[in-house]
Amino acid sequence: MGFASFTDEYTSPIAPSRLFKASIVDSHNLIPKLLPQGIKSIEHIQGDGGAGSIKQINFIDGRTFNSVKYHIDELSEDKYTYNYTLLEGDALVENLEKITYEVKFESSPSGGTISKVTSKYYTKGEFMLKEEDIKAGKEKVLSMYKVVEAYLIQNPDAYV
Repeated sequence: MGFASFTDEYTSPIAPSRLFKASIVDSHNLIPKLLPQGIKSIEHIQGDGGAGSIKQINFIDGRTFNSVKYHIDELSEDKYTYNYTLLEGDALVENLEKITYEVKFESSPSGGTISKVTSKYYTKGEFMLKEEDIKAGKEKVLSMYKVVEAYLIQNPDAYV
């Protein structure tokens, strides 16, 4: 089995509590509303959205992916941490066993958030990931993050 790990850091002017509630805790409601051109729905397949739950993201027809399922390994609203494992779906290519993500929101000195995301890719056999595929995935996540951030800036009373 192969393994690759990447850590990225993003900053936001939004406080960690608001950003965490909007982009993690209530993502199943907010994200499909903000990104209807790409995401049809986010469903709870098992559980209530906390640790141990399984969620499925359903993309609109005609997209590269139809859906992905992921297991929530940890969700701490006190520590602003969220860890999950991509279980199945179109994003898991044939030679990719799983992808895990560790997300942590920390307060920045300016009152905003520093988001740290570590993604770990577990490959089958000698398969090597292409850097452009990883970069494309990161760009999609960052664009979603920026859409949520823009919504929170425009709606200062949301998720307080």
